[in-house]
Amino acid sequence: MRVMAQMAMVMNLDKCIGCHTCSVTCKQAWTNRTGVEYVWFNNVETRPGQGYPRRYEDQEQWKGGWELNRNGRLTLKAGGRFKKLVQIFSNPKLPPLDAYYEPWTYDYETLTNAPLQDHTPVARPKSLISGKDMKISWSANWDDSLGGSADHGDKDVLLRDVSEKIRFEFEQTFMFYLPRICEHCLNPSCAASCPSGAIYKREEDGIVLVDQDRCRGWRMCVTGCPYKKVYFNHRTGKAEKCTFCFPRVEVGLPTVCSETCVGRLRYIGLVLYDADRVLEAATTPDDTDLYEAQRRVLLDPHAPDVIEAAERSGIPRDWIEAAQRSPVHALINTYKVALPLHPEYRTLPMVWYIPPLSPVVDAVRDTGHDAEDHGNLFAAVDALRIPVDYLAQLFTAGDPVPVDTVLRRLAAMRSYLRDINLGREPDDTIPEAVGMTGEQLYDMYRLLALAKYDERYVIPPAHAEQAHRLEELATECSLDYEGGPGMGGSGPFGEASGGAAPIAVENFRALRDRQTSETPAAPVDKETRVNLLNWDGKGSPPGLFPPGPDEEKESP
Repeated sequence: MRVMAQMAMVMNLDKCIGCHTCSVTCKQAWTNRTGVEYVWFNNVETRPGQGYPRRYEDQEQWKGGWELNRNGRLTLKAGGRFKKLVQIFSNPKLPPLDAYYEPWTYDYETLTNAPLQDHTPVARPKSLISGKDMKISWSANWDDSLGGSADHGDKDVLLRDVSEKIRFEFEQTFMFYLPRICEHCLNPSCAASCPSGAIYKREEDGIVLVDQDRCRGWRMCVTGCPYKKVYFNHRTGKAEKCTFCFPRVEVGLPTVCSETCVGRLRYIGLVLYDADRVLEAATTPDDTDLYEAQRRVLLDPHAPDVIEAAERSGIPRDWIEAAQRSPVHALINTYKVALPLHPEYRTLPMVWYIPPLSPVVDAVRDTGHDAEDHGNLFAAVDALRIPVDYLAQLFTAGDPVPVDTVLRRLAAMRSYLRDINLGREPDDTIPEAVGMTGEQLYDMYRLLALAKYDERYVIPPAHAEQAHRLEELATECSLDYEGGPGMGGSGPFGEASGGAAPIAVENFRALRDRQTSETPAAPVDKETRVNLLNWDGKGSPPGLFPPGPDEEKESP
């Protein structure tokens, strides 16, 4: 048994309201630079829907993830070393820009500074790639909240594998939001696909990162990732991906997307796993057995033999204690309500999801019956086979039994806790019906509904002796600091690759100088930029207003 530690996340989909706050804050922290205008490390998809990039789940087309060959051995769907060598200068299995969307801004300068005229001026959309006028036809989250489902709802890859009824009653079935980040897999196919070995999995916490110095822009990782969470920066010529906000995690802070989540649906914690079982789990013959196989890879941090083996592996004692308090371990292995996303890709993903019970509750309420009564809820879970089948396509490779079990446990929790909250004697038959005790149901309810900040995020700080270079950038998860990722310098694979972007992200004209200047920020209209973050609230911040007569006299 070779024990290793892994930072992991669980998202409770019942709490996601689709506000996209996580997407926006991640965008501002990580992908606000030139060349990644189209990139969303964190995005929120509406399900059913096409996803982002469009139809990324169609591995028959994109060849992402792993598969078993005739001998039962694990191989990349996109092919081995010889195939990659042949295609290294022309990789045909890449989603086009239209599948992500062509980013744009608007010509606000024309709108605000146009002279008096007979017709109202307009701010025409301008491509952030070419700088030319464009017609907007697609964007990230374009089918948000089932928008346009009548036209392209049938393009959801998962709908082809479930009942025909969900196609014809698409609007009457259900919808929910699915936030997605990099899965930081135990068996990452992106790392195995990289010819230059630039993608690596950190030994101390399992976070998957891209070495910007070693990356040569072959883009095989984009093909290899079945979740399509590796992106290409056309400005730097490098691959980029979610970093699990490692500078924050190293000092015990949660990721930006978790910190800013309005619904408090994300849980972060440390899990211990047996590295010797990873290959065995990934080569499980039947796709529907992969969920249980991956769950068995995770170890019980309270077991004496696991603690002893972890200490032999060099895992610090406070990390073992953090694994024992981990909400992720509790939701995956103690309460067994969290499920992996597309285990059939065989990457053993480490971002898990609690499937939404809301469609079941809404369906019961629409019938006029008590939506919180466990008898009604259990019957509804059993009857609504189409939503359960669809959820099974997402989380259990098509096996509805684990999803049905999770939904029943969530329904039992609601019914059992309602009796307690109303002052009635709790019904012990409810937890027994789902294989749990009343105490376990209450603890699960407390974690899912009442957990405090330090219970949702159990993140042990990194030890200096673990990391080669501990960068305490807790307040600024940026890729463009001096010497950091994305700052590979000039040359054929450096910053100058691809040429300067024709226009700026924020505005068509006002920030053009910033894109082409020698320094990251060089405004031409004023000496300094206004920084409200450093303002103490007294008087007016420097640079906000023109200097007064007294200030002009004092200036040299």
